[in-house]
Amino acid sequence: MTAEANDPAQERLRRWRLVLGGDAADGTGHALSGRDRALDGTLAALYGKEDGPRTGGDRSAGLGASAPSVARWLGDIRTYFPSSVVQVMQRDAIDRLGLAALLLEPEMLQAVEADVHLVGTLLSLNKAMPETTRETARAVVRKVVEDLEKRLATRTRATLTGALDRGARVSRPRHRDIDWNRTVAANLKHYLPEHRTVVPERLIGYGRAARSAEKDIVLCIDQSGSMAASVVHASVFGAVLASMRSISTRLVVFDTAVVDLTDQLDDPVDVLFGTRLGGGTDINRALAYCQAQITRPAETVVVLISDLYEGGIRDEMLKRVAAMKASGVQFVALLALSDEGTPAYDREHAAALAALGAPAFACTPDLFPEVMAAAMEKRPLPVPDGS
Repeated sequence: MTAEANDPAQERLRRWRLVLGGDAADGTGHALSGRDRALDGTLAALYGKEDGPRTGGDRSAGLGASAPSVARWLGDIRTYFPSSVVQVMQRDAIDRLGLAALLLEPEMLQAVEADVHLVGTLLSLNKAMPETTRETARAVVRKVVEDLEKRLATRTRATLTGALDRGARVSRPRHRDIDWNRTVAANLKHYLPEHRTVVPERLIGYGRAARSAEKDIVLCIDQSGSMAASVVHASVFGAVLASMRSISTRLVVFDTAVVDLTDQLDDPVDVLFGTRLGGGTDINRALAYCQAQITRPAETVVVLISDLYEGGIRDEMLKRVAAMKASGVQFVALLALSDEGTPAYDREHAAALAALGAPAFACTPDLFPEVMAAAMEKRPLPVPDGS
């Protein structure tokens, strides 16, 4: 341990020097050396001044425009910072220094820390991506998708299977459809010791029709640029739902056009590369398509994932939602499906949907299974506080 590390005053100066960047205004008078100087260089390349002369130790944006220099910088920040910080710095580099185009180069993609935001950026560049980069990009996207599936799949299946079981349970089943375990458990208070038997006042079971019935779920996803994280999470959930035999899942993405990606649900990576982030928004047109696919309204849940900035016909959009709800459809409006909090959204449209009995709120991926279970069971939705 260095003498400086043992001196609290010097350690404070060191930290302030790293925060302030070392130009004449920092006031610390503290010089950096060794690892600290290298760490400061990685920060300077991203957060330094873009104008004015560069002097020794001054911060100045300096990643340059070549993929090799950026790849080295990406390696450096992974050396000095934890993964969560690396992901933030990568996003800042793309936004502040215009590095999106360099993500079209394979060596660049191999150096990045993959996360949902990076996937969103890659998808927005999809149409411009050269063939030499496409396979590397798919590998990056697949890693993120597989990590999300590991995190979300088990809980989603368990939660929705429970909802389906509760929905299928009947109180007057035929003899062959009685669920004896649940029936005995529900009637233990009616045990007669002298006869050593339980008198079942309430039978629990599954009717044959109920057991074979499916829930129909339609995920209708706004693919405008601001919804990138929601598109990624929704695609993963779509694949998980599609893997459940008791649920029929349809996945529709839209901007001003509508694309049905249901036949690609077995691979969420194919789904994601079938989207085209950006462009306008026509929610009414998308809901018209979804409405036309509904054959069993009382067993259908429609999930609209959008910031509600409608470029189509507002009144028609609201009429469609009202008509679907009147027919028995459970309608869920999510402003975002991500960990980023509530995005900017059209508050007037959100209020209009709420007036129709379809509250619009942001939803984290961890809450989504509970939201879906409530919709399937026709219970009040677990709307987060403040939404």
